[in-house]
Amino acid sequence: MDVLWTLSAAVVELLLLFMLLHLAWVVHHYLCKVEIPHGISEPRKLKLAVFLFIWLVSMDYVLKKIGIFKHEMVLVNLLLDASPRVKGPSLSTSDTHIEGVPVRLYRPKPHRLSQRGIVFIHGGGGTSGSIVSYDVFCSYLSKESDSVVLSVGYHLVPYQPYPKQYYQCLDVAVHFMKHAEEYGVDPGRVIVCGDSFGGLLAASVCQMLVQKDDVPKPRAQMLVYPFLQSVKHSLPSYMQNAHTPPLGRKELVTAALKYIQKNFSLLEVIIQGDHISREVKAKYDKWLSKENLPEEFRRRESKPRTPNGFSFGEIQELIDQLCGPLLSPLLVDDAVIRQLPDTFILTCQFDVLRDDGVLYKKRLEDNGVPVTWCHFEDAFHGFLGFLNQRFLTFSNSKQGADSMVDYIRRF
Repeated sequence: MDVLWTLSAAVVELLLLFMLLHLAWVVHHYLCKVEIPHGISEPRKLKLAVFLFIWLVSMDYVLKKIGIFKHEMVLVNLLLDASPRVKGPSLSTSDTHIEGVPVRLYRPKPHRLSQRGIVFIHGGGGTSGSIVSYDVFCSYLSKESDSVVLSVGYHLVPYQPYPKQYYQCLDVAVHFMKHAEEYGVDPGRVIVCGDSFGGLLAASVCQMLVQKDDVPKPRAQMLVYPFLQSVKHSLPSYMQNAHTPPLGRKELVTAALKYIQKNFSLLEVIIQGDHISREVKAKYDKWLSKENLPEEFRRRESKPRTPNGFSFGEIQELIDQLCGPLLSPLLVDDAVIRQLPDTFILTCQFDVLRDDGVLYKKRLEDNGVPVTWCHFEDAFHGFLGFLNQRFLTFSNSKQGADSMVDYIRRF
């Protein structure tokens, strides 16, 4: 017994030593490499949040390598899901499943008929995030806008492979719109909404819904700092914010490859744009040109590169996926774009994805779709996720959420 106790104590001491050494490495990495640009709101608070995130992600990676965890992002998801569930007299919540997908339903009290409905699709790159981690945000959205919110808990990669996430969100949205009245919702007042990677899913789902004849059309779509194309990573915002936390250019492409479960050896090829042939680039340049951006956003863009002898035939399947509607809804045909409903797009100045949203705005407006654009000059990617998060709450998080509420109340 004494031997077992001694061995257990030794193991605990080794783990503590490992965690301290790992923490020291993260501090060194953080101080040497993480840059917080001038102009971001509350930079010290962001530094703390980024530090905690880097520490958890790197711990996940190490623990997976030594066999303790089977997958990455375990600690990150545990932390994200640690927030207590929001409760209050003005809101009821319930968990259920639709088409086999976990969902959380938020209904303002007292329950009424013919309310607005919001299908909310969370972000997280397809590998993190959940209906639990977005509980605070969805509760706020439902209560303040007086709307029924359905939060979709699509299954994450690697537990379900791409593109299962898209089809799960589509199935839930179709069910909700067909059965809206059962939830106290007017089927003509349903909004499809998503943030970041959820914005990608929301945009793709909305494009499919408007092409269906057997489903009520969505009244509006709301895309919050959305990821909308996988073709051109040399746009000005990709260059200006290449190293801006919490989402730089390399981290974005890495997350995309994790989502579609492709080999990381293609990382630099995709970042530099060598995965796309001249013919494909020419086809989409009219929609991805920096000339479509406001003058103040055009300050920096990398020069076009000549493909370095890369064989496109070797990765044709990957190219087709990256250019397709599930990963590049920005690039679908005008015939689909012009059918889309009233749109709200929120972008941030210090966000690698800023220009995706702005270019989609122009495509929509060019095809006669009304767009409300909300741009935050002092915000970073993911800032709405810090809404009502105690000491990590950012003042502009509430401003961003309230801009969404104001838009929702129009319908």
